[in-house]
Amino acid sequence: MIGIISDIHGNHVALEAVLSRLDQLGASQVICLGDVGGYYCEINECCETLQKRKIFTLMGNHDWYLATGESCPRSNSVNVCLDYQRSVIKAPNKQWLTSLKPQAAIGALSIVHGGWNDALDEYMVPSEHYFSNIAGTLFASGHTHVPCIWKGQNKTYCNPGSVGQPRDGDPRASFALLDGNEFTLHRIEYDIAKIQEKMKDAGFTPYFYDNLSNGSRIGGKIDSLQGLI
Repeated sequence: MIGIISDIHGNHVALEAVLSRLDQLGASQVICLGDVGGYYCEINECCETLQKRKIFTLMGNHDWYLATGESCPRSNSVNVCLDYQRSVIKAPNKQWLTSLKPQAAIGALSIVHGGWNDALDEYMVPSEHYFSNIAGTLFASGHTHVPCIWKGQNKTYCNPGSVGQPRDGDPRASFALLDGNEFTLHRIEYDIAKIQEKMKDAGFTPYFYDNLSNGSRIGGKIDSLQGLI
């Protein structure tokens, strides 16, 4: 049984809760679909936990921003958070992020951070047409922060949602399990006030962390699959 996590975004409080639950559920392996970095203030703790537990991790677009020094073209809020993380990230953790790849296969499971047309930064919505020319039967990606399972004629896709910043109106941390050929989605409550207090202590205003209480983007927008692109 494989645990699938994604979009941790520097929220180590949420990551600890999810990993503890996966241990309880008996996951034999955990994989991360990227975006260890971005948004919240515990970038080093997240990197170090994933490395210590030897969790196979993809590169997400926020990880790429941290690794390359590039800015996010869509959001000034993202760039404020990235600037903070660049100021505190330890050299070995930045080197580890730089070494990650955005796409891989774990047995029969094809994984990317974004999508199969743009592994880093595609907000994809699964469909028969989308997967018609993509080889394989099992697929998983993150990036949207909206959990879903989609089943086609002979292909199954899962987005585990976000560990560190859910955007579907449910503030609980989200993850998935793959047992054989079957995906299941899971949610778990965690101490949101704790990461909010850490953000406050790091110098951030409530604008950057109030959204965690209602499961939205920074600024309060709730996402759905239909509203992503």
